Amino acid sequence: MTSNEPGACCTRGFKHEGEGRGRMVNVGDVEAYAVEPESESASNGYGVVYLTDVIGHKLVNAHLLADQYADNGYVALIPDLFDGDGVPINYDHATFSFERWRSGEFGANKTPHTTPVIDPIVDACIESLRNKYKCKKIALVGYCFGAKYTVRFLADDRVSVGFIAHPADIQKEELEAIKKPLALAAAETDDVFSTNLRHESEESLKKTGVDYQINLYSGVVHGFAVRCDLKQRNQKFAKESAMNQALHWLEHHLSE
Repeated sequence: MTSNEPGACCTRGFKHEGEGRGRMVNVGDVEAYAVEPESESASNGYGVVYLTDVIGHKLVNAHLLADQYADNGYVALIPDLFDGDGVPINYDHATFSFERWRSGEFGANKTPHTTPVIDPIVDACIESLRNKYKCKKIALVGYCFGAKYTVRFLADDRVSVGFIAHPADIQKEELEAIKKPLALAAAETDDVFSTNLRHESEESLKKTGVDYQINLYSGVVHGFAVRCDLKQRNQKFAKESAMNQALHWLEHHLSE
């Protein structure tokens, strides 16, 4: 394993102010937040599938990040990976079990949050960007829980590049199977993606032969790229830097 399973830190953080300019759409049977460039002339012709942390696709923080991708020319989709069963931000973990949540026990439809269920959702979003939105190339970005599925689909020829931040639950064999460039934003303090697991990931990435980048951000914890305290100058800087890292990485590799 190159990152641990989700823990309590995966739901902690700050809800940001603002409102996304996108809209909710259906991708097959799955709801997704969709946002496009402001005009055809502002489009770069590329698409981004944004794969969320365990809080899910309705968190305004995620919408605002997706809007930033759209402001830089991308069509962005954030699918509901959890059938309406995202974990509320800052949830009381005294009565919560990630194992039971993953099994679907807490959801209205009892849908498990596992690879056989989530892989087809990611696949449908890729096809939607290719066919409905006519995107020339596809990038995947994943935060915490969603990082696993970004990595899994970097073995798929339809995907050109990936970016992940503070990843969770990635298996060594998944990371070593990637075929496309991957950038990673890591927090200095992170029990889910600890220093030793980061170093193990470096060794795994070296074996792949693909381009990779790992940036380590000091003074921040797991979740900083999505849920940091924007009133704290260093946290705000790290979050904005991680977004710039993602944008530069995607632009560099998609423009080849």
